[in-house]
Amino acid sequence: MGNTNGYLPLFETKSSGRPFLIKLYVLTIFVAICMIWVYRVRYLPVEGVLERWAWIGMFFAELWFSIYWFITHLVRWNPICRYTFKDRLSQRFEKDLPGVDIFVCTADAEMEPPIMVINTVLSMMAYDYPPEKLSVFLSDDGVSELTFYAMLEASRFSKYWLPFCKQFNVEPRSPEAYFHNEPLDDHVNDKEWLFIKKLYGDMKNRIEVTSKQGQVSEDIRKEHKGFSEWDFVSSRHDHQTIVQILIDGRDPLAMDSEAQRLPTLVYLSREKRPHYPHNFKAGAMNALIRVSSRISNGPIIMNVDCDMYSNNSNSIRDALCFFMDEEKGHELGYVQYPQSMKNVTKNDLYGNSMKVIFKMEFPGIDANGGPMYIGTGCFHRRVNLCERKHCNEHEVDSKRESDMKIEGNARDVEEECKALASCAYEENTQWGKEVGLMYGYLLEDGMTGFSIRCRGWRSVYFNPERKAFLGLAPTTLLQTLVQQERWSKGELHILLSRRGPFFDGYKSLPLRLLLSYCIYFLWAANCFPTLYYVVVPSLCMLRGISLFPKVRDFQFCYL
Repeated sequence: MGNTNGYLPLFETKSSGRPFLIKLYVLTIFVAICMIWVYRVRYLPVEGVLERWAWIGMFFAELWFSIYWFITHLVRWNPICRYTFKDRLSQRFEKDLPGVDIFVCTADAEMEPPIMVINTVLSMMAYDYPPEKLSVFLSDDGVSELTFYAMLEASRFSKYWLPFCKQFNVEPRSPEAYFHNEPLDDHVNDKEWLFIKKLYGDMKNRIEVTSKQGQVSEDIRKEHKGFSEWDFVSSRHDHQTIVQILIDGRDPLAMDSEAQRLPTLVYLSREKRPHYPHNFKAGAMNALIRVSSRISNGPIIMNVDCDMYSNNSNSIRDALCFFMDEEKGHELGYVQYPQSMKNVTKNDLYGNSMKVIFKMEFPGIDANGGPMYIGTGCFHRRVNLCERKHCNEHEVDSKRESDMKIEGNARDVEEECKALASCAYEENTQWGKEVGLMYGYLLEDGMTGFSIRCRGWRSVYFNPERKAFLGLAPTTLLQTLVQQERWSKGELHILLSRRGPFFDGYKSLPLRLLLSYCIYFLWAANCFPTLYYVVVPSLCMLRGISLFPKVRDFQFCYL
């Protein structure tokens, strides 16, 4: 692992190649596919126009399936696993760890209850990381005062929850998940445990009661100046920018119950006006990038959906093992973690666990060059979201980038940030085109990741033994179909766009990696041969046209 200079890497990569018998099985399938091609070509009907065209259609459908099968197994043939060495990271860089800005996005207080949102926020605040270098930002596109009230409650509860987590090293650090799933740990003090559980229960009850009422009472509104912002909100689609720094990590008075510093906590609801496009999640993320650059300017950015809480308090340090590796770290633009769902049933009727994708395909894509950005559970360098191209001669110095001092008191900074999150700020700029997340795509995260790769940055996929994040999967067939329709149409949009693989990708990315991405780019296109294969043989059978050999025929051996 080390070299002659005594260098010890912060991570290592090992092949988790498929067993020989599985590879042999794949080869036998390939032989069978070739035999199907031979059968279709050799026994092409010479009489009957309808029968001949139906036969040709079957051949092309099977050819498509064969090509897609080949691409799939090109990815799955030799997957890799990555392992980090956090002890080496601490030994070499503990005093020079970069600032990390965490973005949590929510958009609807009814579909995404405030208590769920703040559990995600609290789990992010409780990472095993120096609090003075950690900032958590919540983007609320639903501009809900209920969510803001929940954030205010969370900022108070964090003064007790964070020292409790660190003192007893609890996992997970979402209070709802911890108290729901974990019995009283042997190493946790009974009195402390009961005290924190009661604090959380009281907070949860206050938030849920207020949420059921549908509005914040006048007594609560007097507790914080931020509630006055809602006096000027016309609707969720027509309102001014709201920025509230609930915990200012630079403030020497921002301490927890053990007199330790707290991470910065910020609530943001960007401006929305009817005559300005809001660009959905991409617009929210770009506003967060700009606002965070004024408040904390951490060189590492991590974003998660509001329903995905942290399940592993070491995830930041794991990601930094890749970014801060002296030999390979400067090449990396982002580190992608898998999506893991906590509410998937045993039988997983709708396939929402996505085990094939994250256990077989993403490790293979990582071996072929690196995964795509999937929009959540991802650590980015700030510079790769701000247009900078990767240059082999220039190594990105995370420490130097984080040395920028943010001046000004919280009130002044809030006012400055309002302009950064306004509708007019992006006019006549490159935001959404060359800077930040891309606009105009159904899958803005996928297009953004593809663009980052085309600019020369590399990516890695990391799936630790303890899941980094746990979220919620769709629970009904309709929700699953809507989600998968969006994904498939979005991937096809990327494939056909002028910045997709046909136009930009082939110039910058190796063919093997482009083919790996085609598993998802061609997902929607699979519907055409599938529909043909389902409909045409049935119709032909009604007309007495046989498209498959009979069992007793010699040709059956080809199938």
